[in-house]
Amino acid sequence: MPKNVLKVVLLLSGFLVLQACSVKKFIPEDELLYTGADLKLQTEEEIENRKALQSELEALLMPSPNSKFLGSRIGLYFHYKAQQENPGFINRFLNKQLGQEPVYLSDADPFQTEDLLKNRLENRGYFYSRVSHSVQENDSEKTANITYNAVLPANPYILAQYQMESDSIQLYRAIENSFSESLLKENEPFNLSVMKAERERIDNYLKARGYYNFSPNFLIFEADTNQYDRKKFDLFLRLKEDVPNAGVKPYIIEHVNIYPNYSVDTDSVARDTTRFNNRNYIQNEVFFEPEKLDPFVLLEEGELYNPQKSGRTSRRLTSIGAYKFVNIRYDEIDSLSTDSLGYLEANIFLSPMNKRAIRLELQAVTKSNNFAGPHLAVTYTNRNLFEGGEILSLSAKAGYETQLSSESGSGQTSIVLGVDSDLIFPRMLFPIFEIKSNWFQYSIPKTKIGLGFEYLDRSNLFSLFSVNGSFGYLWKANRFVTHELNPFSVTYTQLSQKTAEFEDILKSNPFLKSSFDQQFIAGLTYSFIYNEMIDELDRHQFFVNANIDVAGNILDMLSSGEPPRKFLGLTYAQYAKFDTDLRYHFKLSPEHVIATRLFGGIGLPYGNSEVMPFSRQFYSGGPYSVRAFQIRSLGPGSYSPPAAEDGIPYYDRMGNIRLEANVEYRFPLYQFLKGAVFADAGNVWNTESNYAPVDDEQEEDLTPAQIEQQRLLLEKGTFGSDFLDEMAVGVGAGLRIDIQSFVIRFDLGIPVHTPYFEEGQRWEFRLKDPVFNFAIGYPF
Repeated sequence: MPKNVLKVVLLLSGFLVLQACSVKKFIPEDELLYTGADLKLQTEEEIENRKALQSELEALLMPSPNSKFLGSRIGLYFHYKAQQENPGFINRFLNKQLGQEPVYLSDADPFQTEDLLKNRLENRGYFYSRVSHSVQENDSEKTANITYNAVLPANPYILAQYQMESDSIQLYRAIENSFSESLLKENEPFNLSVMKAERERIDNYLKARGYYNFSPNFLIFEADTNQYDRKKFDLFLRLKEDVPNAGVKPYIIEHVNIYPNYSVDTDSVARDTTRFNNRNYIQNEVFFEPEKLDPFVLLEEGELYNPQKSGRTSRRLTSIGAYKFVNIRYDEIDSLSTDSLGYLEANIFLSPMNKRAIRLELQAVTKSNNFAGPHLAVTYTNRNLFEGGEILSLSAKAGYETQLSSESGSGQTSIVLGVDSDLIFPRMLFPIFEIKSNWFQYSIPKTKIGLGFEYLDRSNLFSLFSVNGSFGYLWKANRFVTHELNPFSVTYTQLSQKTAEFEDILKSNPFLKSSFDQQFIAGLTYSFIYNEMIDELDRHQFFVNANIDVAGNILDMLSSGEPPRKFLGLTYAQYAKFDTDLRYHFKLSPEHVIATRLFGGIGLPYGNSEVMPFSRQFYSGGPYSVRAFQIRSLGPGSYSPPAAEDGIPYYDRMGNIRLEANVEYRFPLYQFLKGAVFADAGNVWNTESNYAPVDDEQEEDLTPAQIEQQRLLLEKGTFGSDFLDEMAVGVGAGLRIDIQSFVIRFDLGIPVHTPYFEEGQRWEFRLKDPVFNFAIGYPF
């Protein structure tokens, strides 16, 4: 099958290339197809950075010709085909995706390009350069190209001295004090772009020192070449004529007014003013307590105006999560202004979101084990619970699932009930000592308290009750880095109402039984996120998510005796788990993206645990993993468990090691409809330390077949040197409905390498066994 598909693709590609080899018959009689331009640099002697200068100048050669693929202008060909009468659906579609408007010689303006080249050379210090052009026409092929010749002097003009004109006003002294950070360096070539950047640098420097009304347009450079025989120049910086007095004096903030509950409709309503920490909090009734809001404001009365502090204040206030808009406005106060100093009033307007919100979600859930059914979730949110920006989120869920089909025809049902709550304080609470807000410059850490429980009833098998709680902190160190630390994280699970059928399953699988026996998990978790994908226009984007999960160490110190030890009568888990998610996106264009991901993780049980707890183990397969395989259907290693009577394996396809790699090409199709092709690889394994031993008493109760399965699990499910041959591999394509970053995704995966097949039968393009995935959001 793969060979036949490859032949079809090659034949189709060859046909398209042959068809697109020549577009001459489509070119109008009075036009020549523009095939591009060449640039030749001529100098009296070799110049420095010739390649960089050549590349910079070539970027100015406009227009760009039609692109070629394998020597053919396929995009131009599809454009011409689509312009014909009755072009057909395929030609219109290919033109939409690949078509290019023709670029003719008449579209080029070589004289304008000459001016651009000459101007750029002068901006780089190559004064008195000469630029000319010539056109080469090929009438037989109906094409033309242009050659530009640039004749440069040997070397550009070099900066000898850079200084500020002397003057008595304070502004000149402030600028001179910044010259140690200047972008203009002696013995560097003349460069107009660097001069413009130097003006912007000075503007930022002065703004940070209170010069509220200053503008980079107030500055002018003057060059003097009369002092030197060779190509050198002195550069002088001065203020332009008629610069207003307000632009050359610093401003002090005299008043800081904060409106915690601002609305345009009530702007004229009289409000009460509370004076706190030398700031005015103006609100008709207490919406946000001043002592709780004050740490987010960095503007101080009596300090010089500073746009960096203003920006940090705006970012901090926005991070609270209770405000829809944050607007900081500065008003000049004329009554106290002088010739050498100005005064400002800082007004911070905070427009809150709706304090309370309720969201109702109805979902139709389908799972790889043939369970499907409705799920209902209700979420209540209070965004200012204690008048200090606290956010309370309460969620309740209920779901019913039934097994749609089974070989035995019995079918099972599943009921899920749960409640989750999160309370987030926009400040750092610490039980031992006070945390100062000025310890964190970029943003104030938040404290998050979580509590929830879930009840799962699986008919004919078991009931599972679980409770979880956490206390921790999350904060942004800068634009890209986020930390989340939970020094206290606890999970308690209780398995009850086990049927005889499920007891037999646990008895025959010590590995599974031991992972369920660990009822109590208490420890520490830490997550590090580095995210460059917030800059959507960047060509190269990196993302890193590293997690650490360590449990049971403190409880082990408080316990005694032989393992398995207990704390408050409960068997607790002890392990260390590490995983890292690395992603790299390469943007060919704003909507054409090559997205890649590498994932690696390992969990190591020790001390009080023989195996990792079931809820902390890794699994592979599914819509966010290896999409050509069902969720939890891979591993460990090349092991394949026996199916239950209804053909569905039980929960033993887990491991304490996970490796995955993914690559995906994303492209637009039509408006909000996007497409993708992808390849995934991955699996899970166990280390030998993650297997529960089978004692003599247990072995007496096992059948020979069950003992053989235990042997196969240990032999085929253990991570070893042949792990690459045990990676599941799949390819596929998908459609995405992307509406303002809300993504509904449909992916169809085809297995290519199936690790649980016998060796020699694993590599097969299994087009007859596709796997359909439905998900919300991109996979990585």
